[in-house]
Amino acid sequence: MTSGNPAARAHRTFTPPELIRNFCIIAHIDHGKSTLADRMLQATGVVEGRAMRAQYLDRMDIERERGITIKSQNVRLPWAVTGPDGVKTEYILHLIDTPGHVDFTYEVSRSLAACEGAVLLVDAAQGIEAQTLANLYLALENDLTVIPVLNKIDLPAAQPERYAAEIAHILGGSPDDILRVSGKTGVGVKELLDKVVAEVPHPVGRADSPARAMIFDSVYDIYRGVITYIRVIDGKITPRERIQMMSTRAVHELLEVGVISPEPIPTIGLGVGEVGYLITGVKDVRQSKVGDTVTSAVKGATVPLGGYREPKPMVYSGLYPLDGSEYPLLRDALDKLRLNDAALTYEPETSAALGFGYRCGYLGLLHLEITRDRLEREFGLDLISTAPNVVYSITMEDGAEHVVTNPSDWPAGKISSISEPVVKCTIITPSEYIGAIMELCQSRRGSLGGMDYLSESRVELRYTMPLGEIIFDFFDALKSRTRGYASLDYEEIGMQEADLVKVDILLQGEPVDAFSAIVHRDTAYSYGVSMTAKLRELIPRQQFEVPIQAAVGSRVIARETIRAMRKDVLAKCYGGDITRKRKLLEKQKEGKKRMKMVGRVEVPQEAFIAALSTEPAGAAGGREKK
Repeated sequence: MTSGNPAARAHRTFTPPELIRNFCIIAHIDHGKSTLADRMLQATGVVEGRAMRAQYLDRMDIERERGITIKSQNVRLPWAVTGPDGVKTEYILHLIDTPGHVDFTYEVSRSLAACEGAVLLVDAAQGIEAQTLANLYLALENDLTVIPVLNKIDLPAAQPERYAAEIAHILGGSPDDILRVSGKTGVGVKELLDKVVAEVPHPVGRADSPARAMIFDSVYDIYRGVITYIRVIDGKITPRERIQMMSTRAVHELLEVGVISPEPIPTIGLGVGEVGYLITGVKDVRQSKVGDTVTSAVKGATVPLGGYREPKPMVYSGLYPLDGSEYPLLRDALDKLRLNDAALTYEPETSAALGFGYRCGYLGLLHLEITRDRLEREFGLDLISTAPNVVYSITMEDGAEHVVTNPSDWPAGKISSISEPVVKCTIITPSEYIGAIMELCQSRRGSLGGMDYLSESRVELRYTMPLGEIIFDFFDALKSRTRGYASLDYEEIGMQEADLVKVDILLQGEPVDAFSAIVHRDTAYSYGVSMTAKLRELIPRQQFEVPIQAAVGSRVIARETIRAMRKDVLAKCYGGDITRKRKLLEKQKEGKKRMKMVGRVEVPQEAFIAALSTEPAGAAGGREKK
């Protein structure tokens, strides 16, 4: 234990709940959450100046490269406040830095459940954006005390007065009460920490009751096994005692209990309201479920804490190893990644073209992209991901119902109705772009639900749209039409009937399941034309002619042909009668026909990757760059 860290010295005793403040920072992506957290680490002295680096709490390479937070990180900070009587009181602050992107809202919701307060951060140069509002409503649903803060006041383009009035209009109160800080220079950070101590309520729990702690996150360490992050609600958790996971009834001995400040520091235990970690040495990743309740194995609690709402995947995509022998490695990698990313779901599936793989469910397209990147980097896998699609509900004429997450699950027979998921979109934009956004939303089958002016120049638009229309390239199209000024947030609101069809891609009359897609009837033709044209470029020429067709049911809607490679059989004919040449050409034609009957079209792996990674707009395509 390092006695130089002021937080470490406090860990030899249990901290009274009255001196604890649990809070998180919530904001839209790129509004400066991680930079503000850096200044808090410096102001409280838990990180020395020489050890400091930008975005200190962003631990993953991929977070630092992209400049976004993917995982919530918790850290324990000591903070002394001088009262009106001149007496200094030492407080313990538990800070959780959260992601700002819509695809990682589940991380934010779990962090909020471990806190009593939230710092709502708004960029003083950009103002309130869609995800800011979404996170604010999440915090209010959890009955958290919200402290609004304007960040980046040091920027030349900052307009703190204008945006303070906007925040006050939404939250109520006076614009003068909103703190102005700069995460870059550190201005106002100490005042913010004092306000957290003054306004955020302390945790409430029964110290003499059986121990109950909520698991809000966990990670896998190859040396130490599963490391579980908990928030203690009642009682206390101490090392060397036996604990029980209430959902699985599994019993473990605690090897280590500690806090993150910002590196792991072992302690004598965790009391009411404290946030920290447990290590049991267990290597089985299924033993530590996010949302589970931890209690003592002897005379433990009988009533578990209310868990988290299970996340619903919004987008599905198949993941297949390039080398089929890596399938068991992919299974182990997904098990370990799910421990760290509770919103990921997966189940085994097979494809005639790609072999064995997994059907994975994600919260959005960025989540899909990050998951694939993490699997490739952290576990050394080479993967193909199939075209993303959403979940459809199909009712047959005989009354049978099918849930379709993959075009290959499309049922045969007469279909009575098809339902697709619908989302409520919130778009915040400067008022001059209203026309361009309305045109875009209507082209994606959206219907306007309402429009509010947040100020003279900023508008909030609410649209109801099919999820299948927005998860692919909608965000790119929105940004390009508004020069990057619009922001988007969406939440699922149910299912609605739609006129959808399955488009099959046929190679030489045989369907290739990996290229099939479920699209709206109006866009089926454009998908068929663009996919057949793309495959004609990607698939190498064979010894025989290969037709590529797009079909809806038995009706072909588009066709391209890969011409056969031909040998010049007339090279040896120097003049003479035309019938000699015709005879040779007919003989070649017969040979090609026989070859076509027995020949198989080999689709190279590169063609799958190229066709599935960047699909055409209007169908299953367009990687969303957020």
